[in-house]
Amino acid sequence: MAGRINDEDVKAVRDAVPIDAVVSEYLQLRNAGGGNLKGLCPFHDEKSPSFQVSPGKGLFHCFGCQEGGDTITFVMKIDHLTFSEAVERLAAQAGITLRYEEGGYNPAHQRGERIRLVEAHKIAAEWYAEQLALSPEAETGRVFLAERGFDQAAAQHFGVGYSPQGWDHLTRFLRGKGFTDKELILSGLSQEGRRGPIDRFRGRLMWPIRDIGGDVVGFGARKLYEADNGPKYLNTPDTALYRKSQVLYGIDLAKKEIAKTSRAVVVEGYTDVMACHLAGVTTAIATCGTAFGGDHIKILRRLLMDNGSARVIFTFDGDAAGQKAALRAFEDDQKFAAETYIAIAPDGMDPCDLRLAKGDEAVADLVEPRTPLFEFALRQIVGRYDLDTPAGRAAALDEAAPVVARIKNTGAQHEVAVQLAGLLGILDTQFVVKRVAQLARWARERGGRDPRPADRGAPQQQWEQAPRSGPSGPALTLRNPVFATERELLKLALQRPELVSPAFDAYGVDEFTAPPYAAVRQAVLDAGGAEYGVQDPQEYLVRVREAAPDDTVRAMVTELAVEPIMNRTVDEVYAGTVLVQARRRAVERRTRDVQSQMTRLSTGGDQAQLAAVQNELWILQQYDQALRAHGAAAL
Repeated sequence: MAGRINDEDVKAVRDAVPIDAVVSEYLQLRNAGGGNLKGLCPFHDEKSPSFQVSPGKGLFHCFGCQEGGDTITFVMKIDHLTFSEAVERLAAQAGITLRYEEGGYNPAHQRGERIRLVEAHKIAAEWYAEQLALSPEAETGRVFLAERGFDQAAAQHFGVGYSPQGWDHLTRFLRGKGFTDKELILSGLSQEGRRGPIDRFRGRLMWPIRDIGGDVVGFGARKLYEADNGPKYLNTPDTALYRKSQVLYGIDLAKKEIAKTSRAVVVEGYTDVMACHLAGVTTAIATCGTAFGGDHIKILRRLLMDNGSARVIFTFDGDAAGQKAALRAFEDDQKFAAETYIAIAPDGMDPCDLRLAKGDEAVADLVEPRTPLFEFALRQIVGRYDLDTPAGRAAALDEAAPVVARIKNTGAQHEVAVQLAGLLGILDTQFVVKRVAQLARWARERGGRDPRPADRGAPQQQWEQAPRSGPSGPALTLRNPVFATERELLKLALQRPELVSPAFDAYGVDEFTAPPYAAVRQAVLDAGGAEYGVQDPQEYLVRVREAAPDDTVRAMVTELAVEPIMNRTVDEVYAGTVLVQARRRAVERRTRDVQSQMTRLSTGGDQAQLAAVQNELWILQQYDQALRAHGAAAL
């Protein structure tokens, strides 16, 4: 039985290791005021941070799940350790030698099981790395790395090693370090053979897999020899330390940069992580032989702090397997507050191949977010249907509309719903927009679950009769030029109605793609239009606020009425420019819809309808040309 750790030593450990330093290894902490720090609780799922750390008191407490305690308690709970194991781990970090009562100090036998397994992995990782650097047999591994652009310094940085081809080289080495056969089997480093334990990994390149705290908990092993009948990649089996669904390769190296930049890049393999980091993309991580899932998201959410401006970029091969992986990732998209994107390298190359072929800059350029994950998923879904038939379009809408309804940003949701109508060739754009909005409303009412109702054949009038409610969802990003223009036009309509009237009153509510802005436009319309504001500016704002359907829209009206207009010179010229920008974007959207309709109708469609659509396209093009040439005069 393990001896009891001396009380003075326990106190010394508590005093020596700051609680904020320990907690920040697992989640991102931010200033909470009053000398406290806050972050997303690692012990339960939450959307906003209720987990607080008091460095001055050495305590933590979650106001959501009521978990709390000191540094030792945190380590016990986060890593499922006993009290002694947690103290031993912290003591090792602080360089404190512990004294044991009831039998004295005997570290070889009295340390907890998990501590022993971590130590075995640490020694194994160092031994594997030494074999790669010095063993003549490991030349095959060194050549493998060199051919992929990784020199000795890169191998050392990532701790890459080599496992010799013999049966029990590592097993015998660890026995010599005092580890028992039982510990070697439990660790997953050895396995039962005919005459006792043998090495699990033989003749392979070895990547140490570390947890978020930096401890080696397992290995990923790559086959090097044709005679090896095992799989291409062999991972540590599930052990007390290692669960493949709960670890991310590279998280120990990437965590600080992920927290600092609110950005993470998810790649598919160990060499891809290496290539990204060496190319300057130091937020790259990878799963370990399993699909990206809910437990991985929990790890990232603690680092990203559910910041709405955070970005998670997935890189997948362009083949069918890569597309399938992307769609699986999209299934968990809503568990992030971060925006998710997909990056597919040209010619289907992964980051490692891309770095070899085109250099570091190509890798850095690859992971710049371009295609939202939902957009990729949408195109994959729509592409499976025959859109030349009404039945095909209806079936595609049935599957695609719930995907659009799951988009977190309500402004983007509306815009994509309009794009979906064009993509499908559905002439009634508003029908698609209303259907998506209704599905999104149902999803919110059902707590974010599948937004599709039990009766998927709901008639059109159900969509049309849905009550109007105020906008909800994350704040609009003004980096989107469409939203920025709509916001500026509404500010002009509320603050300087004389500059935009009467042209503004001819703009339809549907020309405002962000639902909050559409709601404000409707309120202006219900209050008598901008023209009324020219007659009585003060009463005009009162009437617009009163016309707002709820407090959310009313607050938006107030905000737009006091927010400074962007331009230094606010005159008729500037107002005309904004009016034209908004109208031209509306024309562009309608043009895309009409072109999509033409594509659908050109294949066996109604010729009379095709002629009407062609005529509408010509009119739109002429109108757009007039707006470009004559500006506000063409309105």
